[in-house]
Amino acid sequence: MRWRAISRDALVEELAERIAARRGWVRVAVDGAPAARPETLADELVAPLRLRGRPVLRVSAGDFLRPASLRLEHGRTDPDAFYEDWLDAKALTREVLEPLDPGGSGQVLPRLWDSRIDRAYRAPYQELPPGGVLIVDGTLLLGRGLAFEVSVHVWLSVGALERATPEDELWRLPAYERYEREARPQQAADVVVRADHPDRLAVRLTPDGGA
Repeated sequence: MRWRAISRDALVEELAERIAARRGWVRVAVDGAPAARPETLADELVAPLRLRGRPVLRVSAGDFLRPASLRLEHGRTDPDAFYEDWLDAKALTREVLEPLDPGGSGQVLPRLWDSRIDRAYRAPYQELPPGGVLIVDGTLLLGRGLAFEVSVHVWLSVGALERATPEDELWRLPAYERYEREARPQQAADVVVRADHPDRLAVRLTPDGGA
């Protein structure tokens, strides 16, 4: 499948149409390195999906990191630990994704752990009605067996990723290289957005699996 140039507005509309065409609960991953701003694209999908009559719940995988005692066991700048140990994938599955399995409760915990102060949030569960859309943004989400009906990967070339990554996060670059090599997000995702130039996007979509 070839890359196709697309405006940001058109990208959001196409993604919203693709998501809204599915029946039942739809779990959407918007994946990318922080420099690719996956959370921005995730936020932009909320309004057009609601206009299409779909309730939407936004969750960030960054609110499901493991406690510092586990996350930083090998230091604060270990790229392998960042790749393997930072995300609490079991909690994300248990509290966010599994409740939206067929026959699930629909009761989703929107955030679990505040990594800035290393303390649990006191967030109540939220009910996502049948037919609702869950949008999860995050980094290194693919290749973990997480249950998403639609996955979007916002991709930056090696050079663009290095230029856009803050100096104090450059130690993470080997983790992103490993992710490309092992998880192969460009092949795993349903939609890949090339975002080296934010005003000149390109998109590559797999055929929609349908409802």
